[in-house]
Amino acid sequence: MEDFVSKFAMYVPGFLLAIVFHEAAHAYVALKFGDDTAKMQGRLSLNPMAHVDIVGTIIFPLVLIMLPGGTMFGWAKPVPVNSARFTNFRKGLFWVSAAGPISNLILGTLSAFLFALVYVVFDVGSSSPQDMTLGVSLLNIVKYSITINFVLAGFNLIPLPPLDGSRMLSAFLSYNALRKYEEFGRYSIFVFIIAMYTHAFSYLLAPFVWMGDLLLMFFLNLMS
Repeated sequence: MEDFVSKFAMYVPGFLLAIVFHEAAHAYVALKFGDDTAKMQGRLSLNPMAHVDIVGTIIFPLVLIMLPGGTMFGWAKPVPVNSARFTNFRKGLFWVSAAGPISNLILGTLSAFLFALVYVVFDVGSSSPQDMTLGVSLLNIVKYSITINFVLAGFNLIPLPPLDGSRMLSAFLSYNALRKYEEFGRYSIFVFIIAMYTHAFSYLLAPFVWMGDLLLMFFLNLMS
């Protein structure tokens, strides 16, 4: 139980920030392109309660962290978007879809900077035991925030419906190609299952994990 509480406290801040900023970014950019659907439904908000999905935000993440070696991963309620209201359909479709992953890349970068800042401020490794414990706890929280944001960005950029990457790609397709691409979406679940069992996701997301680690080392070296 103590291990669960410790993991829960470490994972929740970064997880909630990642999914909340992701959805709020979709809503904000949609509004900029003329669609206020998300705003009218209260989704243009950084309040986690506006974006909570019972399964994706609560049940699924809790099940994952209760597994041996498990971590927290999940999703929020998708932001409602009416692309027919965009002032520029193709640009709107692309940038509204891209806004979520971009927000996670920005948050991941800020988290890497914060990690380096905490490391320097608490002088981890040479502080008093009490200060070092607090510093290490904060570092663990921020380190997970780096990982979850870069992984979430990478995952959503995969061009499989209904992920953001598929809608970004849709902005460049002709009408007929788009219809065929959307039909392919019915098979996405099988692709996801195969990718999970073959660990294909690990290979696809590895560059994003590496990107987070690279930024972390950059900021640490910058502040040293």
